[in-house]
Amino acid sequence: MDCVVTGGNVKVLAKAIHSLSRIGDELYLEPQEDGLALRSVNSSRSAYACFLFSPLFFSRYTIPLGHAFRCKMAIKCVQAVFRSLSSLEKTVEKCHIELDGEKSRLTFTLHCKYGLLKTHNLSFQDSESLQAVFDKESCANMLHAQPRLLVDTVLHFPPSLEEVSVSVSGERVWFRNHVDDEAEQSKAMLTELCLSSDEFDHFAVGAQTSITFCLKELRGLLVFAESTGLPVSMYFDEPGSPVVLSVTDSVLEVNFVLATLSDDSNLCNHNNNTKRARSPPPDDFMTDDIDSYLIAMETSELAGPSDALAPRSPSLERGEEEEEEEDTEDTERPPNKKFRSLFFGSVCPSDSQLTNQTIKSQEVLASDSEDDTQASFTSCL
Repeated sequence: MDCVVTGGNVKVLAKAIHSLSRIGDELYLEPQEDGLALRSVNSSRSAYACFLFSPLFFSRYTIPLGHAFRCKMAIKCVQAVFRSLSSLEKTVEKCHIELDGEKSRLTFTLHCKYGLLKTHNLSFQDSESLQAVFDKESCANMLHAQPRLLVDTVLHFPPSLEEVSVSVSGERVWFRNHVDDEAEQSKAMLTELCLSSDEFDHFAVGAQTSITFCLKELRGLLVFAESTGLPVSMYFDEPGSPVVLSVTDSVLEVNFVLATLSDDSNLCNHNNNTKRARSPPPDDFMTDDIDSYLIAMETSELAGPSDALAPRSPSLERGEEEEEEEDTEDTERPPNKKFRSLFFGSVCPSDSQLTNQTIKSQEVLASDSEDDTQASFTSCL
């Protein structure tokens, strides 16, 4: 592959790489006939991003015919090439990108003013194709807005906020900070903003719903969209289905696919008489690197039937009941918890299926050369 980026497009390329760095730690590069694809995915496979630059974006774009090539590298190394975004547009005239498959080397050459050349040689690894499975055109709800509207909206939320909830009706959109059910409501700070449909360039709501997803990735896309002045489109369905954030231009297509929390009404109903252990609340989005699954699975055991006891005196029985309650709190396993879908909907077996049944594995959203297999998890109650 041999391509050249000139003028203001160098800054656009740099902004794209910085936006991808908010998603994952690795950059997947794939030269294609329809353009250069830059992709990234986080470790839990709950967030995916793709920048597709068409051949018209480059002043020169050549790839070997009939030869598919894919590679990956640490995204921090590529980010270091475009470290200073403020000075790129002033000092860099063009960027030459050359990929040498035999030497496993990707070379960035920055042609700066006064004949100064900066060359960066980066090593890479071969990888399989990284591609998310989604169909944004089939989504029931679609919002299209200028980036400034969304940037001004998310500015009201603190930087430490992890998830945001978006609710839509026929004429309104609400943005709220997401508060876990386990959190103490009296100490939680609630922030809500309401936007009218007139503030959007296009407002199409086919189903009134509310979704919750990570705010970090949304902010990363908005930084890119605001710098390029391109509008942002949001496609989504019911909770549990992915939300797709899209930015499209004649020479550029950007898609961010983010997991959403599944609706509590679709979650399993457990025995209310089972006492829950005092354990810290689980994360709604996975932090463990589970490559074969795209669901956040949490399991527990129901309390077994109590043993038959011989008649005893009331005082002795009360004393043993108090000891049993203390032992139960210490030894009982974690509480019955929820399946929260990251990409392909929630998994909620019926009560009759919860005993001795294995939940079948689901299709993996994205895979690379290091995780081609799928596994299954068993929830024992």
